[in-house]
Amino acid sequence: MFHLLMQGFQSVFTIQIFPLLVLGVAGGIIIGSLPGLTATMGVAILLPFTFGMSPTAALVMLVGIYIGAIYGGSIAAILLRTPGTPAAAATVNDGNALVRDGKAGVALSMSAIASFTGGLVSTIMLITLSPLLAKFALRFSAPEYFMLAIFGLTIIASISSNNIVKGFIGGFFGLFLATIGMDPVTGFPRFTFGNIQMLNGLSIIPVLIGLFAVAEALIQLEDILKKQESSSKVTNRKLVSFRDVLKVSPTMVKSAFMGTLIGCIPGAGADIAAFISYNEAKRSSKTPGKFGSGHLPGIAAPEAGNNGVTGGALVPLLTLGVPGDAVAAILLGALIIQGIAPGPMLFEKNPEIVYGLFSSMLIGNILMLVIGLTCIRFFSRIVDIPKKLIVPMILILSVVGSFAINNNLFDVFVTLVFGVIGYFLVKAEIPQSPIVLALILGPMAESNLRKSILMYEGSWSFLYTRPITIAFIVLSVFSLVTSMRMKKSSPSPADG
Repeated sequence: MFHLLMQGFQSVFTIQIFPLLVLGVAGGIIIGSLPGLTATMGVAILLPFTFGMSPTAALVMLVGIYIGAIYGGSIAAILLRTPGTPAAAATVNDGNALVRDGKAGVALSMSAIASFTGGLVSTIMLITLSPLLAKFALRFSAPEYFMLAIFGLTIIASISSNNIVKGFIGGFFGLFLATIGMDPVTGFPRFTFGNIQMLNGLSIIPVLIGLFAVAEALIQLEDILKKQESSSKVTNRKLVSFRDVLKVSPTMVKSAFMGTLIGCIPGAGADIAAFISYNEAKRSSKTPGKFGSGHLPGIAAPEAGNNGVTGGALVPLLTLGVPGDAVAAILLGALIIQGIAPGPMLFEKNPEIVYGLFSSMLIGNILMLVIGLTCIRFFSRIVDIPKKLIVPMILILSVVGSFAINNNLFDVFVTLVFGVIGYFLVKAEIPQSPIVLALILGPMAESNLRKSILMYEGSWSFLYTRPITIAFIVLSVFSLVTSMRMKKSSPSPADG
């Protein structure tokens, strides 16, 4: 294996391939930092450009975009309180709180280091434990997916600031939004009001952009109209200290392992990994009340978790031919286009491609760290731009980003409507994060519950006859109990 990995490094460090990896990582960071342009979209857009490339070159560039875009989503989340990707939604509160304290450099460097840690750990696990992790992923069926979603929904209690009731209100609102569209089993339209655009439900990206980006722009606009804009303070661009990195390193490594395991489960994705990692970091913290107020573990955990998915999602793809998430599905298409069949025989027939991919992921994560840390002084200047200029920029990016998803004006309308809704939610101190989490996990919970009941012919015995399902039930109860205790002992700051 070591010999093959060295050959992979030699193939990546060639004049034909290395520039493509640099271009992919840098381009991915830019794509991820723009609201609405997700990692999936970036990889999908550039897939046609790889048709004339060699298999290794094509995969190297696409994987570079994947790695860069997952990290890039945190840049807008931290600086503008606008998640560039859904996976960065859990980073918003702590990251932006540090920016408001004039510590943009600390927040951005912590995000880059945590993203690198998550990507590095997941790649090492991908290289060494692929077959074992693939067998674990194979044990998941509809009942396990249902309980995974329920476990994810219990995180609402943890991310609901100091008012669990308002958090659950947001969660139930998100679950209601998740029911819009066609019934996952019967295909019957629900809450569409005769609008054909709503048959497929609400796309997560326009809702996310509206709740965070447009709502924040409206709040900033209100301050401008009231002439309450403070003079632009000089932002401290100092990076996070080595001592602070050492303090959060256990959190980063643990979150990276969690993200990798979640990435191995087809359909789970980086957004779920980010929220679960954030919740676990808060649950196990000695100071849970600091989360949401600019606490470094609140940045380190979700960023290590969502980047951990980058390696985990490739485990079932390479070993079984089953993609772990949407980006892995596009990579599957890239392999098929090149005439390569993923699966157990891939390691035997095309080891040079597999280990070239492994090597490019290791190098790609290093490039992501270097680019991220080098450009922090440039990124952090964004917060020094006057609000009168930055508010129109946010609104323009929001409209363009939401339209670019499907080239559909209806998505722009959804973004603007949820921008207004998000504005009133902030005024009512109802956190937006539970809404996003419920909207992501709601369809997953409903469809797999219905499938489970059909599998067991109307019986609910799948809840107590399957070991993994039982484990998730225990974890869900444990998550709720510990979250409630944390709220009673040390209420956290409000989730603006």
